[in-house]
Amino acid sequence: MPVEEKLPYCSDDQSKPFRLASSTSYDKSETRYWRDYLKLQCHPVSDELVGHWPAEPTSFRPRLAEFSEAAHELAQTLLSLVAEGLGLRADFFAGDLSGGETQMNVNYYPPCPDPSLTLGLLPHCDRHLLTVLSQGDVAGLQARYNGRWLLVRPVPGAFVINFGHQMEIVTNGALASVEHRAITNSAVARMSVATLIMPKMECHIGPAPEMVDEVTNPAKFREFVFSEFMEAYNTAAASREDVLDSFRIHRD
Repeated sequence: MPVEEKLPYCSDDQSKPFRLASSTSYDKSETRYWRDYLKLQCHPVSDELVGHWPAEPTSFRPRLAEFSEAAHELAQTLLSLVAEGLGLRADFFAGDLSGGETQMNVNYYPPCPDPSLTLGLLPHCDRHLLTVLSQGDVAGLQARYNGRWLLVRPVPGAFVINFGHQMEIVTNGALASVEHRAITNSAVARMSVATLIMPKMECHIGPAPEMVDEVTNPAKFREFVFSEFMEAYNTAAASREDVLDSFRIHRD
């Protein structure tokens, strides 16, 4: 779309239900990241919420509504399967743990003249519970494993599912949050769509009692309210260890 049609949506105000911005708000350094993005609330779909979405192109609102409903349904199915696999009741993650306002990030990474000078997105773990990611057909997502960054190659027609910090805390470390980043390339543009399943801000979070054993596997994290975690995440500039350390139980 022409620049003048996009300008009204440009904002760094994170409270807006739909906005266009660049780089990232989590890095406190002078580093700039090779990324433009749409950040929007996408579920539950309502007339009021849809009214914040652009009316042009005309197909945008109905397609976004359809996609967000389908992505949310997929996430709930996956959460039910994860719960059963952990020996929890099937609806364990339903309700406040996954009932917050679902957000979506549509990330656009233009070709970068010198990819050695910048990243698309800084290393981080997602602050919420679960991410349903469509990364298109251009590779650029990397996940950290045993100290190495591994490229997550796109699989046609498949989603990448990331566990966020809340999954690690609720499962008492059984399922770790995935540290990841985005790299750039000089040849082609890349676009990804991330649907973020969030707890409600007032949700009380801590290790599930079923995942704790005081003798062999004591609680690794203290209980907290999700809004407190969000504040700590921003203060820690998304650093995995710094934010988790704020909620970790330290034992002598």
